Amino acid sequence: MKLTTTTIPPSQMVDHLEIFNCPICRGDLDMSAESILCKDCTYEFEIKDGIPLMFVPNDWDKKKKDVTLDMKSFYEGSPFPNYEDIDDVGTLMKKSNDGIFAGMMNEQIPFNIRVLEVGTGTGQLSNFLGIAKRHVFGADMTINSLELAQGFKEKHNLNNVGFYQMNLFKPIFREKSFPVVICIGVLHHTSDPFKGFQSISGLVADNGYIIIGLYHKYGRLITDTRRRVFNLTGDRFKWLDPNLKNLEVNHTKKMSWFNDQYKNPHESKHTIGEVMRWFEKTGFEYIYGIPNPVLSEKFSRRDSLFKKHKSGSYLDRAIVQLKMILTGSREGGFFILIGRKKKLRI
Repeated sequence: MKLTTTTIPPSQMVDHLEIFNCPICRGDLDMSAESILCKDCTYEFEIKDGIPLMFVPNDWDKKKKDVTLDMKSFYEGSPFPNYEDIDDVGTLMKKSNDGIFAGMMNEQIPFNIRVLEVGTGTGQLSNFLGIAKRHVFGADMTINSLELAQGFKEKHNLNNVGFYQMNLFKPIFREKSFPVVICIGVLHHTSDPFKGFQSISGLVADNGYIIIGLYHKYGRLITDTRRRVFNLTGDRFKWLDPNLKNLEVNHTKKMSWFNDQYKNPHESKHTIGEVMRWFEKTGFEYIYGIPNPVLSEKFSRRDSLFKKHKSGSYLDRAIVQLKMILTGSREGGFFILIGRKKKLRI
């Protein structure tokens, strides 16, 4: 998709400038027809084809491992997912609704609110959620992926969607700016997932929601076994992954999936209990999970994502998670938890 070459900041950023800040010093921003300038530290950010380039590297202690630039380089070479089988808004809507969870979010996230997707990748979810009347902000560190997202947005005039290059450890948004923050399939590719969670959870408004998707400790066991087989055999036996045997999926999409699942330079695995502890430490309460951590309650398309559900007993969660050894690999070994930020009482 060919982008319109321009240095003009996106209209969305102009309209919502009050929620943006400098990722270096957290100062206020000033915008002109040619640049984005921090009023405090005077750093000037470039704009490429309507995408503000506001990625800032981490300034961690050199002793602390940081895979951010490695992951950035990986996804610049392998944008995931691609748009090869998505021709227009109708195709995107059908694909997203077929995914069930994306369809549930679209049905249940209110209109006319701000929604942030951290790690938007090629922006398919952000563009999908932006078809309805929502102000959707998609942030990612990989410019190649963002260009695909921006191309689809421009082609189909999704003017209430905007894409921004950002390091999630150095947010370009002010705290408590979003009623809904989505981060699916991202934190497990960072050096410090909990630190990353702390960073993005601060962007959630009081009584707002965070939606987190992570690789599961047990759900990835079969995928990890396949990865070892592929590495030992020079990537033979790809038929071991059912997604790569699907005749309805084109070659490019298969390779995109293969690289993301089996060639990624870094990933960590987590458990439901671990993320529930993240919630407790950062002032969130558990609302909903997939898979449901209550053994007797099954997932349903009719479930309310933003209504408080039981979190289950330790035994419930243990059995549910053990079952993911057999079921998790079908979708990459994911689990999703939704939390609500509790408003502090003074």
